[in-house]
Amino acid sequence: MIGKIIGAIAGSQAAKHTSSVSEPYGAVAGVVAATLLRRVSLTGMIAIAAGGFLAKKAFDSQQRTGSSMPTAPRPYTPTI
Repeated sequence: MIGKIIGAIAGSQAAKHTSSVSEPYGAVAGVVAATLLRRVSLTGMIAIAAGGFLAKKAFDSQQRTGSSMPTAPRPYTPTI
């Protein structure tokens, strides 16, 4: 019970620093994160952390280049 309360407080505080997330949503996310971390094994936690790190790197690189979505190259169309 205390872990869920601490998770809710941490999520609420983290939501204050994020413009797209409201405080109640952050609190719910904190409770869910605390519950999931309790049930995941050590290798699962490492995989979650690595996935979050890679997602953050991809998000930051997209913001640096100014593109909103990665685009596929245009198919070659010969001109006659």
